[in-house]
Formats: sequence, C-alpha cells, structure tokens
Amino acid sequence: MPSFPISTGPGPRPAWRMAGALLALAFCAASALPARAAVQLDKLRLPAGFRIELLIDAVPNARQMALGRNAEGKSVVYVGSRSAGKVYAFEVDGAKAGPVRTIASGLEMPSGVAWREGSLYVAEVSRILRFDAIDGRLAQPPAPVVVNDRFPSERHHGWKFIAFGPDGKLYVPVGAPCNVCETGERHGVIQRMNADGSGLETVARGVRNSVGFDWSPADKALWFTDNGRDMLGDDLPADELNRVTQPGQHFGFPYCHQGNSADPEFGAKRACKEFVAPAALLGAHVAAIGMRFYSGTQFPEAYRGNVFIAEHGSWNRSGKVGYQIARVTVDAQGRAGQPEPFAYGWLQGESAWGRPADVLVMPDGALLVSDDLAGVIYRIRYAP
Repeated sequence: MPSFPISTGPGPRPAWRMAGALLALAFCAASALPARAAVQLDKLRLPAGFRIELLIDAVPNARQMALGRNAEGKSVVYVGSRSAGKVYAFEVDGAKAGPVRTIASGLEMPSGVAWREGSLYVAEVSRILRFDAIDGRLAQPPAPVVVNDRFPSERHHGWKFIAFGPDGKLYVPVGAPCNVCETGERHGVIQRMNADGSGLETVARGVRNSVGFDWSPADKALWFTDNGRDMLGDDLPADELNRVTQPGQHFGFPYCHQGNSADPEFGAKRACKEFVAPAALLGAHVAAIGMRFYSGTQFPEAYRGNVFIAEHGSWNRSGKVGYQIARVTVDAQGRAGQPEPFAYGWLQGESAWGRPADVLVMPDGALLVSDDLAGVIYRIRYAP
C-alpha cells in the first residue's frame, strides 16, 4: 500500500527521506476518489472451468466486505471504502444483487467492516463503530454506537481491516505510522478486543501494515498479509503471508523484512533469527491486502482450504506488479506453498483498469472480489 518515509528526529533529512516527503505530498493530493474505470471482463483470465461475472456496480472505492443475513434468509454484503468515506450494503441471492444502499457516509477511512449477531462493526482510523440490527434496516440505517475510540489517530496506514475470530473477539490492526520506523507499543500490531470494546490486547507485533487476515479452518490459527516497506528498489522486500501460532509473536518490522533481509537503518539493532519467519513470500510491492481461506465446496477439491489474496498492485515500482487474485495452498501441517496467479487481467501492460481489494466466500461457495478502482464487486464461480 502507499507509504512514505517520515523524519523520526531532528536534524537534516537524508535524500531518501526528502524524496519520501515529496511523494507523500503527491499521494495526498491524489487521494481524492478517482474516476471509476470501465470494467473489462473480457480481459480477465482464470483457470479452466472458472467464470467471473459482474455481480454489482455503483460501489465507489469498494474495499473490505463482510457477510450478514436478514430475516428472510437473504445474504447481505457490507462494503467499506477508504477514499469515499462511505459504507455500502446490498442483498444477494445467488447471482442476483441489489440495490446498493449507502448506510453511512462522512466517515474517516471506513475501510474495515465486520458482522456479528445482526450488528455491523465499522473501523475508522481511531475508532470502531457498531450499527445494531442493521440487516433489516438498510433503507433507514440506525445511528452508530461507538464501541472503542482509543485507537491512534495517525492516518498513515491508519485504515483498517477488521474481523471476528473463532474466539468471538474483534481483531483490529494498527499499522506503522511511517514507511519504516520503530513503532512503540501502539503501532505495528494486530490487536483484539471483546465485542463491547473492552479487554484490548496485542496478538502480533512487528507488523508493518496488515489489511487482511483470516483463520485456518484446520487449526483456527490466524494468518495475515503484511505489506513490505518501500524505497529499497523494485525487488525488495516481499510482501508477506504470516501465521500466528502464539499470541504476542513478533514478525520483524522494522528490523527484518521477508524473514531474511535486515533493514539498512534498523537491522543492526536486532537479528532476523529473533523473529517469526513468513509462511510465504508474495512478491515485492504487490500490495497484498484482503485474504480469505476458501471454506466453500463449490470449487474443486484442490482449491478447498486454499488462501485467496487480493493483490491491490504496485504504486512505486518501475514495472507494475500485482493487480490480481493470488492463490496459496496450505497443507495439513499448516505449511504454505508458493503463490500463483488465480485471477488476473486487471493490469494490461503498464495500465491498470481495476484493483482487487478484498475477497469473500459466499454461502453458495462463490468467491466475491471487490475492486476499489472500478467501484464494483465481481463473482467467481466454478462452472465447467
């Protein structure tokens, strides 16, 4: 994801910090909601037997998705945004969806959404909101309740992906407020709390910016994507897919990247061997964000239990990479295979018309994909 170096102390800035500051200004100027790109379904490619279709459009800046269910038994998909500051909702019945309703607006980067027992939780930069009994009130949504407003207010990596774990707790990441820096206790972490906002505790440390996580259906372990730092060239460091086996584990940032690469500024302070190595390396600058284990049965057996990852795509590489859905196999021992393309074609040469942001498994086994550039949701199904 876009990130820029910031000064961490007094004195003259090195050239790379000055360059980062200028890039940050350019990014802020361009962070307004971009014009929606035209959807080009004919350009998308998937393995034999799979089909991708446009489920619904008119979802500007669509980011994380969450699944609810109304009193009639219909699925309700909730979608957060980052630049738009809105939260959307629409009902889904198989391949039919709509209409899109805006259930909240004017929020600060409400990228993350999570559903539990009829309530929708929405993550802003510094607080978590809750919309009660929302599934039956899409046309007239309730006023939100503040669950927790004590998260840091820095906007740099301040947008959040949230989800409820098998333990019933809400997991909330707090990204590093920089490209690379020592973060202290409040940043560079994944935390969890009770549904009422109490009992906040840290689950993982040394996490630069995780915008996607899920739990293994095999052993309930938490897996998460993490975006690598910038300004080390085209091919370093790789984004990571990580696995948490014990609460409080440290995954290396800012001292060690991709499990084996010491940071040029902070690496002398701590060795890579002190930290948990990535389960898989996903490639430099691919911007791996939303991810889910495939828990359905519609896809063939070989795809079940796999991790599907939305690669949002590079912003500062000389040749663009990412802009696809990647697939990572996981064996019975929790060992991840090498990532491979599953759905691609949003990037044509050096021009991208779409940017995958999240994936969501539906009750019928179809896989939804959000696209924040085209402002749409796709539906992938297996239909040989």
